[in-house]
Amino acid sequence: MPAHDRPDVTDAELGVLQALWDDGPSTIRQLTDRLYPSGGTSHYATVQKLLERLEQKGCVARNRAAMTHVFAASVSREAFVGDRVRAVAERLCGGSIAPVLTHLLKTESISEGDRKELRKLLNTIQPKMP
Repeated sequence: MPAHDRPDVTDAELGVLQALWDDGPSTIRQLTDRLYPSGGTSHYATVQKLLERLEQKGCVARNRAAMTHVFAASVSREAFVGDRVRAVAERLCGGSIAPVLTHLLKTESISEGDRKELRKLLNTIQPKMP
């Protein structure tokens, strides 16, 4: 599903996606154990429902090859974050990303390593031609 067509996700759905990004493909039981360490049957059902929603939204893919289905994120963290940042820029800044980046750089603490990485990135980016 194209990024611009992908519906937004809830905080609970995002928690499932983050677990899949961090741990890789997982079963419902594995995700439930990670997200709700002392959870029971109701938590298992919650994770199952969240995965169904994420699958419908095109954010998660299900492998049905085995008896126990395995779920994997079908969108990368980088693509997901990029979609959300672009949406914020569109909604709040007329499509310009500069005010969003400027705000983050001015208000957030940035380590020396992060500054070096940003400088390196800025030096390698080719400007887009209209």
